[in-house]
Amino acid sequence: MSTSSQLFDLAEAGTGIQRTLAERVAVELHRAILRGDFEAGAWLRIQEIAEHYETSAMPVREALRRLGALGLVEVVPHRGARVAELSVADLEDTYATRLALEPIVVAAAARRFTSGQAAEAGRALDRHEELLDAREIDAARAAHTEFHFLLYRASGSRWLLRAIDPVWQNSERYRFAAPRDRDAQERSHAEHSEILRACVEHDPEAAAEAMMRHLNGAMERMRHAMTS
Repeated sequence: MSTSSQLFDLAEAGTGIQRTLAERVAVELHRAILRGDFEAGAWLRIQEIAEHYETSAMPVREALRRLGALGLVEVVPHRGARVAELSVADLEDTYATRLALEPIVVAAAARRFTSGQAAEAGRALDRHEELLDAREIDAARAAHTEFHFLLYRASGSRWLLRAIDPVWQNSERYRFAAPRDRDAQERSHAEHSEILRACVEHDPEAAAEAMMRHLNGAMERMRHAMTS
């Protein structure tokens, strides 16, 4: 796999992966929620979604169940499913979890990092910047996810990746909702480069510290956007 989730981030064109109807609907709904096509709290009408994607109700129900497992959708008994609300409390909880997990996983990656992994991660990071500059936001999101999870997979831990994936998916909603200027983009790129450099230099402490700075900075930017 080239990115985090077996469902969402290999949905890019040209992967050659065959997907079930439920997976394809989940991928498209996931993208739409991240883009803000469905606002927080919006009801997700099964029949309308089924008609839009030219499928039956069953794959849509399964897609909503998958999104619910990631915390992106809330299933309300006897009423249906709606996009989960965004809140400062949820943002802080999401990032507290990421801060507990991701410094550990990049430290482990730094101990094992290979030149091939370094080259692949560097290409993903370059592609992320190029796509941001071109305002190709969906593709930039995929490249950003690919960069991070190339590092995380280098740790060799399947369980840490499984733990990180749902909180990562939830944090993406906040990242997309926050305005992003050129200064923020440059700071983020410098932080990404610092994390990568620490992994290349096989410095676990520096990798963990760089990841903590990156996550704390991202959380502060998003919290400021929500409260200002």
